[in-house]
Amino acid sequence: MPMPTNHAVTLAARPSGFPTGSDFKLVESEARSPAEGECLVQALWLSVDPYMRGRMSDRKSYAPSIEIGETMVGRAVGRVVESRAERWNPGDIVFGELGWQEYATVSAETLHQVDPALAPISTALGVLGMPGLTAYFGMTDILAAKAGDTVLVSGAAGAVGSIVGQIAKALGCRAVGIAGSDEKIDYVVNELGFDAAFNYKTTEDYAEALKMLCPDGVDCYFDNVGGEITDAVFPRLNIGARVAICGQISQYNLAEPETGPRQLWHLIVKRAKVQGFLVFDYADRYREGLARLGPWVQEGKIRYRETVVEGLENAPAAFLSMMRGGNIGKQLVHIAE
Repeated sequence: MPMPTNHAVTLAARPSGFPTGSDFKLVESEARSPAEGECLVQALWLSVDPYMRGRMSDRKSYAPSIEIGETMVGRAVGRVVESRAERWNPGDIVFGELGWQEYATVSAETLHQVDPALAPISTALGVLGMPGLTAYFGMTDILAAKAGDTVLVSGAAGAVGSIVGQIAKALGCRAVGIAGSDEKIDYVVNELGFDAAFNYKTTEDYAEALKMLCPDGVDCYFDNVGGEITDAVFPRLNIGARVAICGQISQYNLAEPETGPRQLWHLIVKRAKVQGFLVFDYADRYREGLARLGPWVQEGKIRYRETVVEGLENAPAAFLSMMRGGNIGKQLVHIAE
């Protein structure tokens, strides 16, 4: 069969500070015909996520950097167009690391099935995908949240944070959120059922806000942002508190590291535990996580929202908006029907 024309977004330059549109380039080429054991997949939905900022840098991290001229990395849901592997057939809906492109030729072993009957296929990139699983394992394993705990989450209206708070409620906890607009505060409290939340952009004294909203202290803190917000949380930790470091988005675009208060002594006083984690550490338990998340979504215990941008060519704009906090819930790019 003739190969379709592929459009891909590549890394044009390494950002200095906050990325700009000129750091990306849209290129055109012919899609590659699959070899034995591979599939040609047409992307339908693309996820853009904060971790991609780190991959644009040449700093050593848990995953290799994207090289200049390479296609931006990213998970996508797509339709199998051509298969040279027994497991997959044309028309199958799958997700995998397809990158920022319309067509990807990848190893069949890297693809995972999406069940369109379970939920809209876009949820495989959000509430029933990496963000949902990150929230689930962060809450149940790292934080070991239990009924009666006060759970505080920063980035509370984002793809992960919005699910963290709802899992907290499902587990019988008190959920308190921190987000960056009044619209987001209204969303997490009045739509998602958080017990309380505050807008960090209009709050002058984080410590006072935390004292008011967490009068009995914080048992579990799910940290998505770092920086001044996290500095203010440490003094509010209870004895035996647990802190999960999931993201530090406030730091990702800094040209020079911030110097802030040295708060680790609070961990001694409170005998608290701080642990960073990656959802990939739980790859062998994804089925377990989805077995809990799926019913919660179907029962309405977990609700979700998607912020959608149309067209692959607008993926850089979607990414930049997400990095500025422009999304509520999961930020997605809709590529094709």
